[in-house]
Amino acid sequence: MITQNLNNSTATCITAGSLAQQSLQQMDEQQLPQNNDDVLMVRHADHWMAEAHERAIPLMLFGKFWHQGEVCILFADSNLGKSIVAVQVADGVSKGSGKYPFDVEAPAQPVLYCDFELTDKQFEARYSVDYEYHYHFGKNFYRAELNPDMELPHEFADFDDYLIYSLERSVLQTGAKVLVIDNLTYLRSETERAKDALPLMKQLKALKNKYNLSILVLAHTPKRDMAQPITRNDLQGSKMLMNFCDSAFAIGESKTDVNMRYLKQIKQRNTEQLYGEGNVCLCQIGKPYNFLKYEFVSFGKEWEQLSPQNDPEQEQIMANANELKQQGLTLRQIGQKLGISHQKADRLLKAYAKLNANV
Repeated sequence: MITQNLNNSTATCITAGSLAQQSLQQMDEQQLPQNNDDVLMVRHADHWMAEAHERAIPLMLFGKFWHQGEVCILFADSNLGKSIVAVQVADGVSKGSGKYPFDVEAPAQPVLYCDFELTDKQFEARYSVDYEYHYHFGKNFYRAELNPDMELPHEFADFDDYLIYSLERSVLQTGAKVLVIDNLTYLRSETERAKDALPLMKQLKALKNKYNLSILVLAHTPKRDMAQPITRNDLQGSKMLMNFCDSAFAIGESKTDVNMRYLKQIKQRNTEQLYGEGNVCLCQIGKPYNFLKYEFVSFGKEWEQLSPQNDPEQEQIMANANELKQQGLTLRQIGQKLGISHQKADRLLKAYAKLNANV
């Protein structure tokens, strides 16, 4: 009996050892299991590098803010000119031209602009001179708006699914390579909830991958503190939207001029961040003839565009930081004294200098 058990144990060990040896041999021979693409596509890193090398480098569609093949989100508060920027971007991409820092590297290509904000008459007013002398958009620019007489076909459970289907059909009909959606509210009525945001982003990414599209989606921000810099947390809705997009940028309102706006990079994957809080793009809304647009003015710092802090406690901290600076302390030493980071100490000192410059 002991001998039999020993033999069984030995057989078990041999079997386990054989499996381990076979697995190691597969790794040594650089073999991969068959049918491995059901969920995970496993390749050697060198294979991925070689495969990626065969694909084109993503070109700029709107400077460093948006590149080919990306799902990009542009967000801002109401009445700051999101649609103005979006039409300007779409027009530039459709013609393959753009001025620094909003360069367009990609060649001219068909663009489908889904306008769920303006009527055709409102659109005409923006891109004409008193409804005459219309701006010429060109053959690559397609505009779509909702049909007010539309009835939901019985094949679709709800309007959301029918709209996604219509988007795909319109992409095929126009041959569009770029899709602009103005705005996100019409794709999902409850984008602020995670369970609704995730399916939405999956559908947009599926469209992008299926037809090799570049997609720009406009979205709103809830009411925010105008004294604080814009962050990814200001995007209305679930953070899923930010997590699943490839890039994002925002429009902020400048308190220096009622017509001044600034553009700030919030997320990027195909480039470094050039236009963060220390180097935002300052623009003015202008209409030199028959085209309403953002006109680049200069680069600036975001904190210079924000509303001043009126919190007495905050003002006292700013004064304390300035006093420590006058004593010759470094930013890190000031931060340690006040129990804050050296970055915040730097922001407080700049804000203090700005407030006292206006006194």
